[in-house]
Amino acid sequence: MAAERRLWCNRTLNLRSIRAIGYDMDYTLVHYRTEEWERAAFQHALVPLAQRGWPVQNLRFDPASVIQGLAFDLDLGNLVKATRFGYVIRAHHGTRVLSFEEQRTAYASTFVDLSEPRWEFMNTLFSLSEASLFAQLVDLLDADRLPQTLGYRELHRILRSALDEAHNLGELKARITADPDRFVELDPEVPLTLLDQKHAGKRLLLVTNSDWSYTRSMLAYAFDRFLPKGLAWRNLFDLLIVDARKPAFFSGRQAVYRLADEERGWLEPHRGPLVPGGAYVGGDASLVESSFELSGAQILYLGDHLFGDVHVSKQTLRWRTGLILRELEPEMRALEGAGAADAELARLMVRKEELDHRLAHLRLARQRVQLGYGPQPPARPEDLDGAIKSVGEESQALDSVIGPLAKASGETGNPTWGPLMRAGYDKSLFARQVERYADVYTSRVSNLLAATPFAYLRAARTSLPHDPA
Repeated sequence: MAAERRLWCNRTLNLRSIRAIGYDMDYTLVHYRTEEWERAAFQHALVPLAQRGWPVQNLRFDPASVIQGLAFDLDLGNLVKATRFGYVIRAHHGTRVLSFEEQRTAYASTFVDLSEPRWEFMNTLFSLSEASLFAQLVDLLDADRLPQTLGYRELHRILRSALDEAHNLGELKARITADPDRFVELDPEVPLTLLDQKHAGKRLLLVTNSDWSYTRSMLAYAFDRFLPKGLAWRNLFDLLIVDARKPAFFSGRQAVYRLADEERGWLEPHRGPLVPGGAYVGGDASLVESSFELSGAQILYLGDHLFGDVHVSKQTLRWRTGLILRELEPEMRALEGAGAADAELARLMVRKEELDHRLAHLRLARQRVQLGYGPQPPARPEDLDGAIKSVGEESQALDSVIGPLAKASGETGNPTWGPLMRAGYDKSLFARQVERYADVYTSRVSNLLAATPFAYLRAARTSLPHDPA
């Protein structure tokens, strides 16, 4: 199997011990053409902003300008990319790249701590339109084209409200359901993956924040054509929960209603355990556990939202978790294409380290000769100076070769922000969150097909700086 379609394990997962598998829908079971969806959401978000009198008519969604895993700095109006330790390595103010000096001044003594209200993290592909809009609105605010009393934090609150309205707007969803070919990327292997799991004795759960009408329309479009005759998407699931209000679904108790008439969408209040095969609005994870007499590590839940699907279900309930990262596929193809250049960069960096090591020892030797202390080197001072000059020149020449290779490597996947899971030589803050909360991650649900429902997925041995090369 190609690397881009593999399952990647942070923690060993025995699928034979999993008794129920839960799924999100949007960007998980149903994958959207991201640029089309986010552009439509962006355009719909402009409507309430224009109604405020804001000059947003010329704003355009720019998908190449942002990636998942960035953080909004609501104090300074910046978008930043950080390492796993929270150190900022790239930053934009609005749509402008901060210079090295500007970035150092802003973040020399600051690290990104997602528990602080200063930072908003981009947890999902749905954040792309938000980040693109935020950057352009910051430009307008700085140009005094928005109300002067507005701060960056309030600006973000208003645009988030506009985007939430766009995502919940019936007009946008009607546009998608009316032309799903434009917005949805079909995957014929997803229904087969779920059939394998169901016939292997797994209980399949759907837990989505989308409403019933939209959910039914999207899954019928994406699944039914690929199922055996006589089966429809509805037959795959042992429990359906729509309007789940994640992440609150995982962390609290909520009212639950049964879909008494699925055709008309009629609801009635529900009391007691959830009935297998039923469809519900609302409810919560604790009710799911008690109804199915399952808990914790017996349940695997897969979704695309790092916080709303994976973080909360892992932290609160200790469910096993899987993160769907469709953007892994183009990024891994790009990384494979850059393999030869990266290998050459690694070779040159080894030579660079050798030269730096030698140069450091030559300088120390000259220092001891000049000050007359410690063991004295056999070389004369003028010979030491000549060696220092020669090694220094070779190191500088090597820098001129390493520089372009390092720049190209840092732009793999996205020319502005670089790889999703890397921040320079370190893991990105996004990668750290994935590592911490997702037991497994993969680019699409159908990658589970090759693993089978009986697989024992083993985590790779982690590396340490002192491991033998």
